[in-house]
Amino acid sequence: MFNMTIQIISDSACDLPLSFYKDNNVNLAPLQVLIDDKTYEDLKTIQPKEIYDAMREGKAPKTSQVSPENFLKIFTEIAQQKKQGIYVAISSELSGTYQTAVMVLNQVKEDYPELDIEVIDSKCASVGYGLVVYKAAQMANAGASKEEILKDISFRAKHMEHLFTVDDLEYLARGGRVSKASAFVGGLLNIKPLLHVEEGKLIPIEKIRGKKKLLKRVIELMHERGVEINTQTVGISHGDDEVTALEWKQAIQDEFGTSNFLINTIGSAIGSHVGPGTMAVYFLNELPPQE
Repeated sequence: MFNMTIQIISDSACDLPLSFYKDNNVNLAPLQVLIDDKTYEDLKTIQPKEIYDAMREGKAPKTSQVSPENFLKIFTEIAQQKKQGIYVAISSELSGTYQTAVMVLNQVKEDYPELDIEVIDSKCASVGYGLVVYKAAQMANAGASKEEILKDISFRAKHMEHLFTVDDLEYLARGGRVSKASAFVGGLLNIKPLLHVEEGKLIPIEKIRGKKKLLKRVIELMHERGVEINTQTVGISHGDDEVTALEWKQAIQDEFGTSNFLINTIGSAIGSHVGPGTMAVYFLNELPPQE
């Protein structure tokens, strides 16, 4: 049963499958991807696999934030339906989408002064952000109040850990997501960078040689940073590498006894910056008071 008074909105950078939006009555605001001089809407008119295949062929897709027109349409519809809305956005440190949403919301409020939409900067990305949205949608559809949902979003966003590795930091450096100085070259030596998200920014933690050592270190960090991992829904996202994602799932399952996972491919918008072979895991470093 959908909540008919509170509308949850998220952009495609939360890397949840397209079916999630329909099944949970969540509005999708797609980021844009430019490739071969043509602009696509992430998840709507282009799928992640197409982006990864293009990158393997040496192409360099570019991305841009959700278009103001998209936000204008979504916010106006909510105003006309006299609903309340909550838009959870990708970290403002990684995209200008949050700022655009705030600008458009103020514009729509000139015509609809009573419009009640909150725009939240999640400071999260990919499935870490997706886990925040997922719970918000569950709460909305279970009849929770706007205040209860906002409180949960704020808590989860603040306590969401992101641990990830990329096959080649050059992709992140190209888009300005990490500095050129951070884009150390380790491919020939099988050196894998391990990064996390801090205050919404991507921060390199350390360099590790080999996939096995990397996974072992991820597990160690989950022990150090996580709480009751066995009771959580752990997120895993991957750059078109489901085999490795399932290896990570099995390792986490074996180590912590976790049974709930949310696993999905990193979408076109974030995938364009991190590249094929990227792996990431997401979990809370503190549990919400009610859990």
